[in-house]
Amino acid sequence: MTPVHIRRARPFDAGPMVRLLNTIVAGTAVLPPPNPMTAGELQDWMAHGDLWHLAERAGQVLGFQWVEPHPQLPDTTCDIATFVMPDGQGMGIGSSLFDATRKAAKSAGFTHIHAKVRAANEGGLIYYQSRGFERLTPRDDPTSVRPPVQSVTMTYRL
Repeated sequence: MTPVHIRRARPFDAGPMVRLLNTIVAGTAVLPPPNPMTAGELQDWMAHGDLWHLAERAGQVLGFQWVEPHPQLPDTTCDIATFVMPDGQGMGIGSSLFDATRKAAKSAGFTHIHAKVRAANEGGLIYYQSRGFERLTPRDDPTSVRPPVQSVTMTYRL
């Protein structure tokens, strides 16, 4: 089997990346946006200079990950998002992406990576926890009058 290659994602990758993103969003616990994202919209997002990494094998995009500053987070903390094709999960693609992203985030001067994951996205929660992210959101307490947790905030110290 051809090895997985991790590299910086570029604007010309937007077409295959957005196809993967729209496929994942439509079929998971992530709420789909009102309209699928377009390659042009993703290229515009990428133009902000955030740190994007791509996993590919033989020219096929298997996943991607990015970190970016977030206006509601400290300047030393970046936000992360990860997308891996469903039949590629459990093959080390996410681990390889995170290795590259973690190094790039640290080199860019970030001290923490922030993840906000929908509570129903069990695979995402397991993924970030297995990378060493610490859960900041309290777990649901069935005896509490609090509403159920909708999203889980996690952090990783670089």
